[in-house]
Amino acid sequence: MKNLFLIAYLDLKESIRANWFIVYSLVFGGMIALFFVAGVTQSQVMGFSGLSRLLLMYIQVTIVILPIFILISTVRSISGDRDTHILEYMLSFPISLKQYYWGKILGRFVTVFLPVFFAMIVATIYGVFIGASVPWNIFLLYTGLLFSLSSSFLGIAFFISSFVKTSEIALGVSFFIWIFLLAFIDIALISLMLQNRLDENLIITIALLNPMEIFRVAAISLFDPSLTVMGPVAFYILDNINQKLFVLLSILYPMILGLVFALLGFSIFSKKDLV
Repeated sequence: MKNLFLIAYLDLKESIRANWFIVYSLVFGGMIALFFVAGVTQSQVMGFSGLSRLLLMYIQVTIVILPIFILISTVRSISGDRDTHILEYMLSFPISLKQYYWGKILGRFVTVFLPVFFAMIVATIYGVFIGASVPWNIFLLYTGLLFSLSSSFLGIAFFISSFVKTSEIALGVSFFIWIFLLAFIDIALISLMLQNRLDENLIITIALLNPMEIFRVAAISLFDPSLTVMGPVAFYILDNINQKLFVLLSILYPMILGLVFALLGFSIFSKKDLV
């Protein structure tokens, strides 16, 4: 256990020194600052105002940016160590493959989740300072959704990194997965599939298997329980599942998905040639 935390600490220090971490933190911190400058908390649109509207906008932007940042910054974690022979050097110490792999995951999770969470804390502190009402229930649920989404794509990234041979291939695969999943959160695409007389239950079920889509629907449902902005997808969801149960499922499902991919990645990593 000591070696696992040591690997996590080393990966954390390496990530903080990297340029991508600075850009990553500035992107999410800059979004919150931009929303403040634009006066988002002082405006009202479709009944959303104050911190509620700011959090809604933040989450909607995060759903696109967060997955690709996690993928491109994490997918080279193991493959990069293999390319630079750091992996061979690390395993020359009394460190097991399990400690190395899960230590890397733990350290990387801290670096990808904290900037996103910290930006939400800054927004909340600012809201308290200007006297706005803080939707604590939404804040806590969004924290759970962000934690879950981060876990999901972190597991996917380590799964990719466990079997690709070079960092370039790892980046290519990660971009393909991001674009593929992004396409399936487009309601227009779902509408096109519905026009082709495919079974609507099957189409929407496949769409909700996408962690980005289930995150998006859950985030919107916290502000708009009737999901009026989502058209036919909303009616299918509301007819088949309770809103609170759906939000709980939206937190648990991506976490389980990420864990499954992480376990598959470890299985591949522990069986293939390491160097």
